[in-house]
Amino acid sequence: MSRHRLPRTVLAGGAALAAAVVALVAVVGVVGWWAPSGSAPEPDHSARAESAATPTRTTTSSASSPRSVVGVGDSVTAGTNCDCAPFVARFAELLGARDGRPATATNLGVPGLTTHSLATQLTQAGPARSVAAADLVVVTIGANDLGPLEDRWEQGGCGPACLAPAVAAMARGLATDLARVKALGGSGQRVEVTTYWNVFEDGDVADRQRGAGFADWSDSVTVAANRAICATTRTFGDTCVDLYAPFLSADGNRNPTPLLSSDGDHPDAAGHALIARALLAATPR
Repeated sequence: MSRHRLPRTVLAGGAALAAAVVALVAVVGVVGWWAPSGSAPEPDHSARAESAATPTRTTTSSASSPRSVVGVGDSVTAGTNCDCAPFVARFAELLGARDGRPATATNLGVPGLTTHSLATQLTQAGPARSVAAADLVVVTIGANDLGPLEDRWEQGGCGPACLAPAVAAMARGLATDLARVKALGGSGQRVEVTTYWNVFEDGDVADRQRGAGFADWSDSVTVAANRAICATTRTFGDTCVDLYAPFLSADGNRNPTPLLSSDGDHPDAAGHALIARALLAATPR
């Protein structure tokens, strides 16, 4: 019943839905400069309940002049339900080991964060100082903007006409976030924005809790969201780091369950390690 067990060639219907959504999003202006939206997004209906940001900082070496890595974003960045070192710290450690230069990691991830609430966070003094001082900023945001679509799917479906406005609004919010990061960090700062393996629950948990049809639908939403994320990221000259292919190809059968925590929504230790490696591969020496 689920796309997790099927070859990608079987998913023509889901791919067509995603393509239709992307086409509709392009019509309403996803690719290009985004003006900040005056309206707040709908409340988060996922397990990613929003809380106050508590930055955590780790250092890979005591040597002077370390490279500073700052992570901003939602519960994925925060490491929710992982009980492990989140990918921001792991990435800084890999970066320092590869380049022979110490690296620090500051994690500003907040469970439940949306593109709108991230923009607010970036106006606060502490996070703004951390981002301004960073050599490299990693951004993971957007999934919670799309959370209300799950309710609409369960209430009778959510096709391209339903998905496109939500994806476009998410992309506009991301553009506001990246513009603020750019204004804080200056020209020498590197910014990397990740996509998602799934913006909703995935793997065996999604199959069990959501039932038939959900996995294919959520895949089409994720594909459309990821395309919008990367298009927006490139508009700012930043780097889009794909997590969709690494998560779905890890065990050869498109089932990311081994990389997810027990909630089916957040990465486990293996998932965070994979994200760190993907970021390292995208980062030049």
